[in-house]
Parts: sequence; C-alpha cells; structure tokens
Amino acid sequence: MKVALEKILSVSGKPGIFKLVAGGKNIIVAESLIDGKRLPIHPSQRVSSLSDISIFTIEEDVPLREVLLKMKEHFKGGPSVDTKLEPKKLRVEMEKFLPTYDAERVYDSDIKKLFQWYNILQQKDMLEFEEPEASDEGEKGE
Repeated sequence: MKVALEKILSVSGKPGIFKLVAGGKNIIVAESLIDGKRLPIHPSQRVSSLSDISIFTIEEDVPLREVLLKMKEHFKGGPSVDTKLEPKKLRVEMEKFLPTYDAERVYDSDIKKLFQWYNILQQKDMLEFEEPEASDEGEKGE
C-alpha cells in the first residue's frame, strides 16, 4: 500500500513521526508511528508534513520524499545504520546516498532525525509513497 507523505507529520517537541487520523477546525488527531498512541495536536503546536520538508544540497533543495527513496535504494529496503552513531559517521553514511547535501546548512540533529524517520517508516513498511499531486502552477506551464 502506498503512503501519502502529506499525512505523515512531525510535531515539534514530540519524538518520532505521526500519522494524521482526523482533522478538525481547532484540533487534529495524530497517531504515533512508534507506539500507536493517539494525541490531540492544537493550533499552537508546530506541525510539519513530511511532504513539505526538504534537505539542503549544494545545487537545490531535495524533497524529503526523494531522499527517503534514495535511502531505501542505498539500504536495499532494510534498516539504516544505528542512529546512535557519532555525528561524523552519520554524515559519512549520508554522503553515500546524497553526496551533494550542504554540510554547513544540514545540522547533525537533522541528519539523526532523518535516519530515525527512515527507520520508523521502514519498520512500518511505509516506504512506498504516493506520487505527489501536481500543483496549479505546474499544470499551467508558466
């Protein structure tokens, strides 16, 4: 089953990633992909959809979707390296699947989070993504 990356969320201050369960006017309900617990997310909390996140590279930003697919190919669909490795080792590993990442603008904490998210999605067999929807700008051809 393909996963809509738009419905996978990162919530500031909360570990792991979450699946959008329900949305309302003033609150959304999300389920942790780590332990399955549901929690309300209020408008005051900072929430990012994984589809909106990208990684800085020397040329241009690469959407997280593409980075995760490169990781899946690099790790042959299996789990990544241990996220508890020292940051230098994680950076060396990252260079193997994304050699053009901007080492000055991508922090150690970002790299660790990337590997953690990949491992969570890999464990849940959620590394097959739906194609992103075309934006209005792309359809106009301008």
